[in-house]
Amino acid sequence: MAVLRIGDAVGGAALRGAEVREPNEGVRLTDEQRLDWLRLIRSDNVGPRTFRALVNHYGGARAALAALPDLARRGGAKGPARVASREEAQREFKAAQALGTVFVAVGEADYPPRLQMIDDAPPLLAVRGNAAALKRPTLALVGARNASAAGLRFAERLARDLGAAGLTVVSGLARGIDGAAHRASLTTGTVAVLAGGHDHVYPREHIELAEAILAQGALVSEMPFGHEPRARDFPRRNRLISGLCAGIVVVEAAKRSGSLITARFALEQGREVFAVPGSPLDPRAEGANDLIKQGATLVTDAADVLAVLRPILGAAVELRAEEPEPPAAGAEPGVAERTRIVALLGPTPVPIDDLVRLSGSSPAVVRVVLLELELAGRLERHGGALVSLL
Repeated sequence: MAVLRIGDAVGGAALRGAEVREPNEGVRLTDEQRLDWLRLIRSDNVGPRTFRALVNHYGGARAALAALPDLARRGGAKGPARVASREEAQREFKAAQALGTVFVAVGEADYPPRLQMIDDAPPLLAVRGNAAALKRPTLALVGARNASAAGLRFAERLARDLGAAGLTVVSGLARGIDGAAHRASLTTGTVAVLAGGHDHVYPREHIELAEAILAQGALVSEMPFGHEPRARDFPRRNRLISGLCAGIVVVEAAKRSGSLITARFALEQGREVFAVPGSPLDPRAEGANDLIKQGATLVTDAADVLAVLRPILGAAVELRAEEPEPPAAGAEPGVAERTRIVALLGPTPVPIDDLVRLSGSSPAVVRVVLLELELAGRLERHGGALVSLL
């Protein structure tokens, strides 16, 4: 693991200009040093590993900033290296302040302890909400965006049980399994890792969910304010999801999915990998089933996860009785609604009540869609008001 020497990072071995805390609480950057750190990490071609190498070599971010142009020239750069200006960094600080976001530096007391262990931990992590959620034992729960009703139902139950047991549930705020995990753990605390800046929550329909997370949980990002997430940003986000946690649970993941990328990062970071088995007939379960074949811990309930994590976390995590939740309110039918209901179905039988709740449609609308599928020869009905897609 690349080591960032905090004494050097904040201005020399004597910690010049830094507020020194007790050893178990780390150190704290001054505002000027935090500004220099932000300038350095926002400069061209400076990632977390390069940041560490520069700061450790030059004894601080300010000296590293001064050396950047010459380093780039000697490396064969065709043009002058772009070094983030003080004005740019100040604008980002103001934008963060307006949203109630703070920049926490690696080595500071509020920096997530497990994330600090990975080789490419962000030098500065932008945190909004209840930062205490990042100090509790954490577990990631990720999966398919086009999840089945069975997958969503299990993700909700698992997240609710793990939250009640004292764990903070971490995910990526995506559609499907991520969103279900966040919603089910709102009251116990959940952390969403953003692929873009704090002012560009993605997907847009999860803006309200992101706001709801802030009461007991937090939103975190390493990306600049104003940054719209792109495809290549999601793997970067995924390494943070696994890096924050003691382990990761994969629920419904197709082959070559983003969830499997997160699982690969978890293995590289020495985290525990768990997977929920699914129907061999459902492509959404292929990735999770393959993980189990490769040695991931099979999960059928929260107890499976807690049994593995208790010795690692060294904390009391216990299951509690859960309260049943009422079904969601209905809505008017439409083309998009029909598509949403069908997308929730798969080869695994699911209760009709779950289709009503997860789709947000009225029972009458769900019954009509099921009749349509049945008449088309695409639906199979099972005992106990269960249905599956043929």
